[in-house]
Amino acid sequence: REWTQTPVIMLSVRDADRDKIATLDAGADDYLTKPFSIDELMARMRVALRHVYPEPEVMVFTHGDLQVDLARRLVTLHGQPVKLTPTEYALLRLLIQHVGKVLTHRQILRKVWGAKYVDETHYLRVYFAQLRQKLEADPALPKLILTEPGVGYRLVANNP
Repeated sequence: REWTQTPVIMLSVRDADRDKIATLDAGADDYLTKPFSIDELMARMRVALRHVYPEPEVMVFTHGDLQVDLARRLVTLHGQPVKLTPTEYALLRLLIQHVGKVLTHRQILRKVWGAKYVDETHYLRVYFAQLRQKLEADPALPKLILTEPGVGYRLVANNP
């Protein structure tokens, strides 16, 4: 979990609840006890992959003069391409996938940097300041990426 989001499905002969709980708490996505059918294993693999690589609900996000094409990984502002770092793009994509909803600091850190970084909230201040610098008309008075003090960040759903 420290370096990949690849799904982990534990296959084991151990069927005690404490073994299952310990494995799931350690980061496994699923636990399957032997014997099992190949069809069940394949179905669980499909579910795990859907959770890790969900289809984005929004393929093109538009807010005023900002347009983000998730399928092509293209960000434009006033018709001009905006260069984002991979981390800035990952943050923007995450916000777009949850447009209008508040994402907590921990949720954002876990999704973008991984579970090891959930307490590194200073990363968020730095990267969101950079994103606002590139995307907001007035970064000091953001209208697109809002801070929810003490909680997290929210991407505004549409123009006010």
